[in-house]
Amino acid sequence: MSSSVDKEVIDRANSWLTGSYDEDTKAAVKLMIQENPVELTDSFYRDLEFGTGGLRGIMGVGTNRMNKYTVGMATQGLANYLKMMFPEVNPIKMAISHDSRNNSKYFARIVAEVLSANGFKVFLFEDLRPTPELSFAIRQLNCQSGVMLTASHNPKEYNGYKAYWNDGAQMIAPHDNNVILEVQKIKNIEDVKWHGVRENITLIGAEIDKIYLDRIASLSLSPESIRHQNNLKIVYTPLHGCGRQLVPEILTRIGFNNINIVKEQAIADGNFPTVHSPNPEEHSALDMGIQLAEKIQADLVMATDPDADRVGIAIRNHKNEMILLNGNQTASILFYYILNRWKELGKITGNEFIVSTIVTTRLLSIMATFFQVQYYECLTGFKYIADVIRKHENEKKYILGGEESYGYLIGDFVRDKDAVSACALIAETAAWVADRNQSLFDLLIQIYREFGFYKESLLSVTKKGKSGAEEIQQMMVSFREKPPVEINHSRVIVIKDYLLLKVHDKVKGTETLIDLPKSNVLQFLLEDGSIISVRPSGTEPKIKFYFSVNEKLRDPGAFEQTEKRLDAKIESIIASMKLR
Repeated sequence: MSSSVDKEVIDRANSWLTGSYDEDTKAAVKLMIQENPVELTDSFYRDLEFGTGGLRGIMGVGTNRMNKYTVGMATQGLANYLKMMFPEVNPIKMAISHDSRNNSKYFARIVAEVLSANGFKVFLFEDLRPTPELSFAIRQLNCQSGVMLTASHNPKEYNGYKAYWNDGAQMIAPHDNNVILEVQKIKNIEDVKWHGVRENITLIGAEIDKIYLDRIASLSLSPESIRHQNNLKIVYTPLHGCGRQLVPEILTRIGFNNINIVKEQAIADGNFPTVHSPNPEEHSALDMGIQLAEKIQADLVMATDPDADRVGIAIRNHKNEMILLNGNQTASILFYYILNRWKELGKITGNEFIVSTIVTTRLLSIMATFFQVQYYECLTGFKYIADVIRKHENEKKYILGGEESYGYLIGDFVRDKDAVSACALIAETAAWVADRNQSLFDLLIQIYREFGFYKESLLSVTKKGKSGAEEIQQMMVSFREKPPVEINHSRVIVIKDYLLLKVHDKVKGTETLIDLPKSNVLQFLLEDGSIISVRPSGTEPKIKFYFSVNEKLRDPGAFEQTEKRLDAKIESIIASMKLR
């Protein structure tokens, strides 16, 4: 049956039938060779690569799968690179954490053993901890790097490996590319130092939790509002992930005493048995939280993903119905509250800044102008927000950053998106508006009236396997070679190509340069103010289409009708681009 498989794939698979691979692995490879050529190809047609989030892939045997061998080889490559970059540091220090996914703890232990065998000082969290706490620990313990074992919000079949630099941020160029080169030099598993040195590994936990939560508590801007509204009914679900301890703890610490946890989803379980996908971007992930909220008439629902770096929320509208907010709407509320409170408290001096990405709502840049803070825009991915913070940290004051994919960071003591601190400040925002006899929904309407009703939507098109990756690549080639002249009966007036780093103004007939790293992203700006962005995912077999439309909201009573028009406009754009 293997005759239909490329020779290179067969050779790669056969190499796993010799050497020091364990017998279970060899048996699984033999079975694929004999019976499953499609799975064989997907498992061995390439090496699992560092993308925008490090390693991420389906668990299983093979060079293109997450398993102890690919994890070990990646770790040895990372270790080799760190030795080159920090030759005067002895020992090099690393922090390691993991989430609730199947095999995450096992993979974390392998990473710790390989690093310790290389003579590194390893700080290993004793149990699952959020991604942002890993970022915090790297900075707190003066580590040169760190690794988080997680596949974030992906389905249960996936796991991943996020590599961090000494500032607590995920690696960017040149480090990410250089680590890939070092990993590629690891030709077989015999090149890996597998035998850990126990005395080089230190378990950490509660002591880091306390310092981390203390720093989050210091972000509070309205303690008096929390005191007045301490009985605000909050529903929280960790979606079987690692927010289960720290999110309720920080809410309690800053003063809330009516926190209701979805008990069925508070159990750490990598099979995520109560959800189709543990992704707060998907509405169904919040179903159980909303059911509990309706039962107890809660004001706010918050759900974090398995590694607790993203948060999705539901709030009550004017009809007392629970409605889900998208990531841009939550960002708009959070940014408005924090910027407004900084202004009220006299903390804005003109030297402060906020950050978001090229596919995040334009509302944030408009708010920055209104509140007289500087605004920076970066590529998609929180590592680029962290890079902006790093570049300006000695001269300007960072307030907060966020992206449309439900990730937010308040304060700079963490350098990745942080759902633990975001939950604290979202709950505080709810208390602040309640102190003014308003709701979060009222605040959202107020924002739309002041700055314009911006509505965004995301369409992800999945293309699995080798053929899918090739199809996605061809779609981007087609958009570049034959860009649309108009979309949904509106002229394309500007094309931004972040791979060529050029802005083509079709009205003025000019080309200008983009001062950002290269990225395979296209943006089409339409005459009617709509924006369509196209971006292949760096961590998943998807191509993503981002849509932004807007109009003025003159009357709060016209919210529903305006939203329906904007939603219909997005659907018309999708239809005109033949994406469904």
